[in-house]
Amino acid sequence: MASHRRPKQPGRTRVTVLTATAAAAVALSAQAAHADPQASKQDVKSKVDKLYEEAEQATEKYNGAKEKQDKLDKQVGDLQDKVARGQEELNKLRNSLGSMATAQYRTGSIDPALQLLLSSDPDSYLERASTLDQLTTKQAETLRQIAGKQRTLKQERQEAADKLADLESTRKALGDKKKEIQGKLSDAQELLNTLTAKEKAEVTGEDKAQEGKGGDRADRSGGSRTGPGDQGKPVPESQRAGGALGAAQGKIGSPYVWGATGPSSFDCSGLTSWAYAQAGVTLPRMSQDQANAGTRIYDQGSLKPGDLVIFYGDLHHVGLYAGNGQVLHAPKPGANVRYEAMGNMPFQFGVRVG
Repeated sequence: MASHRRPKQPGRTRVTVLTATAAAAVALSAQAAHADPQASKQDVKSKVDKLYEEAEQATEKYNGAKEKQDKLDKQVGDLQDKVARGQEELNKLRNSLGSMATAQYRTGSIDPALQLLLSSDPDSYLERASTLDQLTTKQAETLRQIAGKQRTLKQERQEAADKLADLESTRKALGDKKKEIQGKLSDAQELLNTLTAKEKAEVTGEDKAQEGKGGDRADRSGGSRTGPGDQGKPVPESQRAGGALGAAQGKIGSPYVWGATGPSSFDCSGLTSWAYAQAGVTLPRMSQDQANAGTRIYDQGSLKPGDLVIFYGDLHHVGLYAGNGQVLHAPKPGANVRYEAMGNMPFQFGVRVG
């Protein structure tokens, strides 16, 4: 007969442990459900800011490589034209040498002394002999010219080959930097896609940028405005900084696009170089080079509207001082040309272009 026993009840200790574990799980779930959204958004902002900064650093290196490529393109083209002209000159020298050799062959097949004895007109022979001597002298000079031209062509061809190799290396560097920039921007965009439109604006700073789009604030900055008809015209030296700032003020709201130099989109150094070009001043393309485009000013209180302002230890960001502790700049990908407090970035020094 089967035995019927009551199932063993769990011990009090075991029940207590299970209850505590369940309570902890519930507490953790509740904590996760009520996690601070501000902390999460701040984490995204920090990561996005870092990616954008790295992308801008890569962009400035890209700009430098692009500038080098443009110079090399021109140098290679000039060298190739020079080699072609040199080859044409060499061919002409060789042809002239061949003509002289043919003339000598036609008149110089008999020993000169015998030609004189047999000649019915010694005076005419002596005249021809003098011409032959001149041809020989000219032929020797032509040979020297040919040898010199060959040496020059060899050097020019080697120089062109070296420039072409440098150009190929620069193009590869451009491609690598382009991939690096696009990768970082893609990573940043993935992070931003986890936010709402309002949160995105807060992270990129576009929510604060709206107030800088009004013309009244720009006019109070101390910069002079230039209209479309004024851009590109010579500006007196004393007005160049103000003219550059005025030109940049007309581009508030234009999008940041890496590698862009205007007139509809810009990166940071693209905006400053474009703005100063409107005032008749040519600036280098890269922010690091623009940092050496004039007199450095380390005291923020001594800055004047239109001065360049350089940020970050590696000098990878530049804008225009707009007065009242504000910078007018192309901030970063995903943002537009705008005013911003200088204290939002690590200021290094200003540059008074001159």
